[in-house]
Amino acid sequence: MNVDPVEVLHAYLTSRPEFPAGTVLGDLVGREVGDTSVYLNHSGGFRLVRDRMDRADIEYDVYHLSRGKARKLAGTVRELLLEDLPGREVGGALVLDVAEISSPRYLPDLTSREHAYGGEITIFYVED
Repeated sequence: MNVDPVEVLHAYLTSRPEFPAGTVLGDLVGREVGDTSVYLNHSGGFRLVRDRMDRADIEYDVYHLSRGKARKLAGTVRELLLEDLPGREVGGALVLDVAEISSPRYLPDLTSREHAYGGEITIFYVED
């Protein structure tokens, strides 16, 4: 397995005009409280077809100081991943399909007091 599924989704989302530079993150290093952010986290997965197709589960969390804007941005992430990403070659992988595990739900950060929405998807892909 040479392809990091977080890097695949990061490459895809950062190519979209909906997300200003620095918004989409693969880790939280250097993130400041109050920064609008889309954080991607690999939460699991497995090889579906021997030596060919992988499945990866990815959580995404959207942080914003406005609850309404956090909800809207999480909806945008959800729509793009489920409706636009399948069939695309990006980040060294061909994305065959994307399925939803959990739709975005409100998960406010109790420490920073930021509004956050989190969802989870499954990405099915083969390496290019």
